[in-house]
Amino acid sequence: MTFLNSLGYGGQVLAALVTVIGAVILWLVIRYLINRSVKRVQSGYSVFKKPHFRWAQPALRPFDSARRVQRAETIGGLLSSVAALTIAIIAGLMVIDTLGFNIGPILASVGIVGIAIGFGAREVIRDAFLGFFITMEDQYGIGDTIEVGDTVGVVQSLGLRITRLVDEDGAIWYVRNGDITKVGNRSQGEYVAPAPEPTVPAAPALAQEQS
Repeated sequence: MTFLNSLGYGGQVLAALVTVIGAVILWLVIRYLINRSVKRVQSGYSVFKKPHFRWAQPALRPFDSARRVQRAETIGGLLSSVAALTIAIIAGLMVIDTLGFNIGPILASVGIVGIAIGFGAREVIRDAFLGFFITMEDQYGIGDTIEVGDTVGVVQSLGLRITRLVDEDGAIWYVRNGDITKVGNRSQGEYVAPAPEPTVPAAPALAQEQS
């Protein structure tokens, strides 16, 4: 960059352009690596695809593939977003500094705006963080029957912010991940459904007296 700076303002513009190109190339490389990792996770473990392990495939849960795909997409999308935002911020500051502007006031303004946005969107951020940990820890996934509060249903989708499930009546429930403080997974462990309560036969109606 020393040679470019010696060219004056034109050299500064050229240096900023080089910084932008380098940031784009870095983002493309990181996105390629993330997408490659996501596809490998989605395809599952290749050991079970070998002929002498076919006997184990029927024992696998039918929703494992869908759960694995959604977990990989969720985590991959989050990593891509974080990487893109980080690279964009760093590259933007480097470009501004290369062009000769003082980035001190900009950093202070960005910090204040970031605090304001974080305070206003704290619920959304909380939902996203909890959704990330639910996905990473595989607390529940697609096809699991879970109990959240007084709602029991089968998980249809699990995102960073919302968990969608359907109950036995067919109603679709959208539950914010930040509102889930305790969840029961009936598809894990050895859950046994309670026996239905015995019905008491109704008393026979009294025959009407003949007039």
